[in-house]
Amino acid sequence: MGEVSLLRLYLLRLGYLIVVVGLGLNVWPEIINRSGSWELMEGVVQCMLLAFWSLCVLGLRYPLQVLPVLLWEVAWKTVWLLLVALPVWTSGQIDDATMEMAISILWVVIFPFLIPWRFVFANYVKKRGNLWA
Repeated sequence: MGEVSLLRLYLLRLGYLIVVVGLGLNVWPEIINRSGSWELMEGVVQCMLLAFWSLCVLGLRYPLQVLPVLLWEVAWKTVWLLLVALPVWTSGQIDDATMEMAISILWVVIFPFLIPWRFVFANYVKKRGNLWA
């Protein structure tokens, strides 16, 4: 952990805190005040958001160990913006629901500035993997 400065760790914790507060304000009321059952995909999304929220709570204490969760978040949101939102936006056919989703997903732009990329490269790209057998 000596590779990552205390400032970078606090910036990373700030990222987790943003997720914990933001999702906490949006997801928990949905779960607590739910009446009846969810449709299939809404239930999947809510459960995934709750799991992501829980892992981000852990990230407040263990920011580097939970880093793959933030990398996944940056990856899927970037892919969605590039493959779903951008084509319909550039064609001038974006609807209100897609625009609303794109705006909420654009929060992802802060995370690349918080992630310690040298650590990511050293530990996930350069470092030898575990044995297969």
